[in-house]
Formats: sequence, structure tokens, C-alpha cells
Amino acid sequence: MLQSDTLKEKAEKAKKKKASLGEDIELEKYDQEEEGEHEQLESLEELPEKYKKDILQVGVDPSGEGRAGSFMQLDQSQICSTCQSESIEMMGIQQAMEKYQWLSDYMWKAVNVDTDKYTAEAALGEPGGYFIRSMPGTKEVFPIQACMFIGDQNIRQTAHNIVIAEENSELHIITGCSTGSDVQSALHIGVSEFYIKKGAKITFTMVHNWAEQVEVRPRTGILLEDNATYINNYILTSPVRTIQSYPTAYCKGENSRVLFQSIMGGQKDSIMDTGTRAILTGKNSSAEMITRAVSKDESQIYTRGHLAGQSQEVKGHLECMGLVLSDDSMIYSVPELEGSATNLELSHEAAVGKIAEEEVLYLMSRGLTEDEAASMIVRGFLSMDITGLPPELAAETKKMLDLSLQGM
Repeated sequence: MLQSDTLKEKAEKAKKKKASLGEDIELEKYDQEEEGEHEQLESLEELPEKYKKDILQVGVDPSGEGRAGSFMQLDQSQICSTCQSESIEMMGIQQAMEKYQWLSDYMWKAVNVDTDKYTAEAALGEPGGYFIRSMPGTKEVFPIQACMFIGDQNIRQTAHNIVIAEENSELHIITGCSTGSDVQSALHIGVSEFYIKKGAKITFTMVHNWAEQVEVRPRTGILLEDNATYINNYILTSPVRTIQSYPTAYCKGENSRVLFQSIMGGQKDSIMDTGTRAILTGKNSSAEMITRAVSKDESQIYTRGHLAGQSQEVKGHLECMGLVLSDDSMIYSVPELEGSATNLELSHEAAVGKIAEEEVLYLMSRGLTEDEAASMIVRGFLSMDITGLPPELAAETKKMLDLSLQGM
């Protein structure tokens, strides 16, 4: 996966480098499966029934209905890659590297290979992940779906994903990450790099549904050119051991725009340390970050946002609203604004509180129990409108959110 001695040397030096945020993980605790352990499938309909239900929970439809294509990685094996659209290319990252020599020009440009031990592991370990590319000037109506799935106990899964939207193209991606019902402990490391060319747009909707003892370390970078748009919807409402994620968008192009929308539900003893960052260097570039978080049981949620305005006429706003439902849980909100130009607008709004007692009493007066009333309020709080999507995709995203909130 590494195309130069310099990259390999950097990755080797970072093998023991702890991340700046989040709990450190001993990678050696988890087994690294050899690529190709699992057999290839013609379609996701050939999956064992026990897995079909799991991936449906994260918005991945085994039938492929209403999808332009499907990709699935099971543990470290690419088991399915199909694409019905002439507007989109999709394949495993190793296959793409063999097909396109120029792909090496994109590898490790949006995410540094020596960021920490997790990026180093993705670079030096068994290759995994997908390559998705929309052709210039095309606008595929149906979304591509991709699934990262862990089916074996104590697996160390790694993926390096490259997504390219060529000039004036539009691409919608639904990605679901999950574990088998009999998996308790595992590690997922995912590096994702997005390259959005002039006038292009990517909508990326991700749903996580991990097992309670799974460690998750995504590393994401997005590069935007002139008039490019990136919309990111993230949903995590199921228990997880720890997750630490801080995707960064680099709005280098004039009039480039990024929107991050995150829905977090902390349960049991989950530790969720997530955030979003936007570096606004292109004239008239803009960013908006919206987070809704609910903590219950003994969960800990850290929500971070960083807006850096570095040129004239940029705008940014970040917003985090949280509900704390138990005395043993917590929400820690960290908004950061950084302005280094005279003519810019950056703002933030953050609030953490509790469920209003009068709302509970009102619903109880209508026949609900106290628990039912509290659950309805929480679900309504988290069910924010997902903006920026075509009507069909918005409805699909709402369905995915409703499924995710069933346990809240």
C-alpha cells in the first residue's frame, strides 16, 4: 500500500506514536487476519442470514435495491464489490492501486501517514478498504453503499479508503460499520481520504453500530477545490468500548463548503471522543458543524469542534447541544474558533442540560409512563433534520436514524 520508501519510513517511525486524543490501545491484543480469509460473493444477498440483519441496521441493504453499487469488507477480506452505474467506479483499494498508477498521487495527501500508530498500522498492515470515483460531469441519483463488518472475535480490521469526485460530479455514499452478534471484542482502524474537485459534491452518511467492547479509530481528511461541497452525516447511538475520531476538512477552494451533522447517543460505559475540524483557506469558503448528543448510564461523550478561518470572507458556525440523562454520565463540549484574517465570521453555540420536567409531565398527562415520555423526548431531540440531501436520500437517512434510535 505504501508507494515510496519515504512514506514507509515515516509509518515505521510512527508505529508506537500515541494519538493526541483518546485512550491508547495495545494493537497487539488483536489478531490481524490474512486478506482473503473469507470467500467472494456475487452479491450481498448471498450473505448468511445472521449478517443480513446486522447490516440492515446500519443502512446497508443486502438486496441492493435503490443503490448504485455495493461494497463489503468482512474482517480483512473484500467479499463483495458490485457497481451498476456507468457514472461511478468502485473496487477494493488494492485492485485500484494495481489498475491506476496515478492513484499513488492521492495516497496519504489528505491524512498524514505518521499522524499516529493507527495511521501507521493502516499503512503497514494487510491492505483493506475501498476506492470510489465519480466520473466528471456525472450526477448519480442512487447512492453507493459500503460496509465494514467484523465477524470474528478479537480481529484487528484496517481499511484505507480513497474517494474522488471528479469535476462537476455528484456522489452519494451510505456506509455502515457493524459487528456480528456473537462478536464482543475487536479493533477497527479506518483511514478515509476524500478529494472533491471543482464544482463537485459528496454526501457521505455513516452509521456505526459496534459491539460493546469494540475499539474504533477512524482517521479522515477531506480536500475541497473551488465550488466543491462536502456533506457528512454521522450517527452513533449504540454502545462501544471507545471511539476517537476527528475528521478534518480543508476548504482550499474558493466558495468551497462543508457541513458536518453528528448524532451521538452514549450508553453503558461507552467513551466517545469525536469532533470535526474545518480549515478555511479559500476565499468565501464556509463550514457548519452541528452535533446532538445524549449521555446515559455511565457513558462519556466528548464533542469537539474547531473552525480555523485563514483568509478573507470565510464563514463558519459550530453548534453542540447535549442532554445528560444520568448522574454517572457526562458530556464535555470543546468548541474552538481561530481567526487569522480581518474579514471573516466565525461563531459557536453550545449547551448541555437535562430533560425539562414540564415536558415529561405533559406527556405523562397524555397517558405515557415516565420512561416512555423521557424516551420520546430523547428521540425527538436526536432526530434533527438532515439537510442537503435529495428527497429520496433524506427519507433513507431518516429511516437509518430511526433504526439507530430504537435502543435509546
